Amino acid sequence: MADTTGTSGTGTPTTSDSHPRKSSWKYIGPGIVVAATGVGAGDLVATLVAGSNFGYTLLWAAVIGCVVKISLAEAAGRWHLATGRTLFDGWASLGRWTTYFFVVYVVIWGFVYGAAAMSSSALPLQALFPDVFPADWSIKPWAIICGLVGMAFVWFNRYDVFEKVMTVLVGVMFAVTVYLAIRVTPNLGDAFAGLLPVLPDEKDSVLNTLGLIGGVGGTITLAAYGYWVNAKGWTNTSWMKVMRLDNRVAYITTGVFVVAMLFVGAELLHASHTSIASGDKGLLDLTKILEAEYGTVTAKLFLVGFFATSFTSLIGVWHGVSLMFADFVERYRSARVTGEEVARGDREKGWPFRAYLLWLTFPPIVLLFQGQPFRLVILYGVLGAAFMPFLALTLIWLLNSSRTPVSWRNGWLSNGMLAIAGLLFVALCVKQIWDVPWSDFF
Repeated sequence: MADTTGTSGTGTPTTSDSHPRKSSWKYIGPGIVVAATGVGAGDLVATLVAGSNFGYTLLWAAVIGCVVKISLAEAAGRWHLATGRTLFDGWASLGRWTTYFFVVYVVIWGFVYGAAAMSSSALPLQALFPDVFPADWSIKPWAIICGLVGMAFVWFNRYDVFEKVMTVLVGVMFAVTVYLAIRVTPNLGDAFAGLLPVLPDEKDSVLNTLGLIGGVGGTITLAAYGYWVNAKGWTNTSWMKVMRLDNRVAYITTGVFVVAMLFVGAELLHASHTSIASGDKGLLDLTKILEAEYGTVTAKLFLVGFFATSFTSLIGVWHGVSLMFADFVERYRSARVTGEEVARGDREKGWPFRAYLLWLTFPPIVLLFQGQPFRLVILYGVLGAAFMPFLALTLIWLLNSSRTPVSWRNGWLSNGMLAIAGLLFVALCVKQIWDVPWSDFF
């Protein structure tokens, strides 16, 4: 076969041949991006609270959660490489209903998520630099700055620079969380016992466990993984082994974050019967506890890690979901979008990509000043809960059909893991919808 190797817009070699690439650590990149984007401040709080409430009992659930996400991300990446088509192109082939769901989801989800991501990134900056802005301004100036800086960074840089910055921030996250886990001196005997699948003897323990399994490690960013794989320059099956190594690294990294924060919750909070606030502000409560126990330096380091965790989620969504939105627009302008087109970097400079960047940044600033409208927040929660079962079940459909070459269709293990993921997320979605105060909505 003739050598047709070229260069993508990211500077990464691309090829149309099918000669398998040797799996190598030097290629790792999209996995780091998806790990950094998928683990936000809210995920760390959820794991911290699990450790606070149940000690090490649910460690096994956190590990299973990472395994489930490995199967989902691998399936998304395999679709892109095996077919040469993007995930949205695959969804569109299943019927118009997928397009309607995606459009409503990215519009409402992006509007509310933009405000949440900016606020989350602003909290540690306000704590680190409390005298920069007047106290009565709250976190709004920092939130706006984070949104604008994130937008400018993604607007003016292509994937290769984006990946390098994300890798540096992941290094900061990794160092801080591991340092904290070591600093609290975990009880390794209890931790190993926590790998046994045992449910806490508490009310709603099953739902809490399912929430921990399903809640850590990304939602729509799992779907964006295939786009980052293509943006890296991986566009065909010769990169399959590399992608699978990259994906495992992503969720091993995620597992380290999750386990480290569960250790902190188990040792620092559970043992002392200390509670923290829910949501991102719980991390500020933890900062005060760390300062009292271990001093100002440890508390400041944690705030730096808190910022790295929040800001990687912000710029990751700004880049990855904008790529997906650009794919949606281009799919209806020029029919099918290929992985090669994503690899060239054209999408990152096009108006659909930048239009969604603006949507993630400027309309949410209004929410920072007016508060989040009740009905919009309810729809955001329901759509968010529905996306993961949508992803899992459509991947099963796509990867067992004639749309995928026979040699790359799902085997029994992949089908089993995706089915488990789909059922898990359906249960969580039903619970989310059930808990909505619909009588107040209308």
